[in-house]
Amino acid sequence: MVRRAAGAAGVKGARRPEVRLPPLEPWAEAELEPDGDYDGLEFRDCDLTGQDGVGARFMDCALTGCAVDETALGRARVLDSVLTGLRGVGTRLAEATLRDVELVDARLGGTQLHGAVLERVVIRGGKIDYLNLREARLKDVVFESCVLVEPDFAGARLERVEFTDCALKGADFGGATLTDVDLRGAAPLEVTRGLDRLSGAVISAGQLLDLAPVLAASMGIRVM
Repeated sequence: MVRRAAGAAGVKGARRPEVRLPPLEPWAEAELEPDGDYDGLEFRDCDLTGQDGVGARFMDCALTGCAVDETALGRARVLDSVLTGLRGVGTRLAEATLRDVELVDARLGGTQLHGAVLERVVIRGGKIDYLNLREARLKDVVFESCVLVEPDFAGARLERVEFTDCALKGADFGGATLTDVDLRGAAPLEVTRGLDRLSGAVISAGQLLDLAPVLAASMGIRVM
């Protein structure tokens, strides 16, 4: 089941996931396995550092308080799951699929999600530094009450994406395609590259004033 958030006039709101987990069994294995199949499991306070779960599937799972430093999860599928309090640097999720997922209070750095597909995903709370979403596809994604430092959306496709009470610092939208993207809730809103790609986004009048110097510089206009 999904819930559509209210959007501005002319801007379609994102559909949010409503994840209802079944009774879960504790994960009892020592390590993840490539192409592993994990269904209805709870991963609590697990140290997954450096483990290889490439191509694995997580369905109706809860990952809580887990360490994911350098964890290899490329091409993994995370479905109908809740990820809470994840922490780590260099987590590798390239070309992964996240669908109907809640990521809550994460503390991550250098997370690799390039080429990934995110659909009906809420990222709430926490801080993510240097998030790599190059060439990714985001549809019905909400960034809420979180801090994003130098996120890379270069070449990505964003459709019905909302930034709500979210700090967006040093974002790169170079070559990105935006459709119904609501940036009004981003404070601050700092865009270092790709201002010319924001034609499918909505911003506030105050944000426009804040971005005016960068816009002028990108157009070769000198303000004196």
